[in-house]
Amino acid sequence: MAVVSVTVVLTVNPGSHSLKLHLIDPVTDEVLTSETSNSVPDAKSAASALDDLLGDTGISAVGHRLVHGGPHLRTPTVVDAAAIDHARAVADLAPQHVPVTLEILSAACDRLPDVPHVLCPDTAFHANLPEVAATYPVPSYWRERFGIRRYGFHGLSYAWATTRAASLLNCPADSVNLLLAHLGGGCSVCAVRDGSSVDTSMGFTPLEGVPMSTRSGSVDPGMLLWLLERMPLEQVREELYHQSGLLGLSESSGDTRELVHGDGKAKLALDVFTLRVSQALAAMSVHLPRIDALVFTGEIGWDQPEVREAICRNLTRIGVPATLPEGNPTTDAVLSSRFAPVPVLAIEPREELQIARETARTVRVNARRAGSQR
Repeated sequence: MAVVSVTVVLTVNPGSHSLKLHLIDPVTDEVLTSETSNSVPDAKSAASALDDLLGDTGISAVGHRLVHGGPHLRTPTVVDAAAIDHARAVADLAPQHVPVTLEILSAACDRLPDVPHVLCPDTAFHANLPEVAATYPVPSYWRERFGIRRYGFHGLSYAWATTRAASLLNCPADSVNLLLAHLGGGCSVCAVRDGSSVDTSMGFTPLEGVPMSTRSGSVDPGMLLWLLERMPLEQVREELYHQSGLLGLSESSGDTRELVHGDGKAKLALDVFTLRVSQALAAMSVHLPRIDALVFTGEIGWDQPEVREAICRNLTRIGVPATLPEGNPTTDAVLSSRFAPVPVLAIEPREELQIARETARTVRVNARRAGSQR
């Protein structure tokens, strides 16, 4: 049987206000070229960016980050009509992400119709959460009729960080036990036991969990019911997603790089944020027989030493050191002393490399399966 060669993968990573494109060699993890747009993406801008990036480059496959895979897209999946229908069915569970992903997917398929496209769900890393972690304490018919369960997100980031952490710790990826914090525009924490996700702070939607740049994270559902009797649904939705979190607390910015230099409300915003993240990490620790490391990733986790240290100071009871070296590493690194009971790591977020790896693997597996059925 012929071996399918996947030599260049185009990765497509749309956010609510950005579009990141990379051409990657999935064997060496080399980024051949990239293009980033920091504006609200759509099909027209995506097509233009693709034209600027591709030129005459030979693409083997295209990998698309999909924030929410829902109950059906539980692994990276080659795009077909059924996969698109499954993604469209859960678009309202991640309204800032999935609709724009599907719009850009259509543009990319029009531009590159002769290569396989793969949807890489952020939820896939958490697809096998233990039932005790995935189940909400709500009426059973909610779970059965509406598929209410905890899905978890930032899975591409966690998958990459888990592999890199295991390498830095010189242990097999399938035996490592980690607390991870992905801190960026969206924020969550995760417990990894023996290389697999066993719990995470985000649940049915990317709104649950710790406070974020402009998203609230978890709040009292009774408060929401009270507000919905006094405010329109769309206003509540808009303000939970776009006017809450660090921005809502500080009333000035959702960017930690600005808040660390402020006082008053800016300080309160950071104090609430770091306390909630610390509490979430401490709660995740109950799943682990031991903690091999605390791992920071995401743009804030990688690039904001003040935030890392504030979180660590709250976690000394579980063996995390209270102080770390000043500044940021230039490469993935163990930040803490080698004598620390729980090492602290900073790992650069590289979702594009994880997408490339998963896309190449999925294309090869799909080709082998198709060949065996002939």
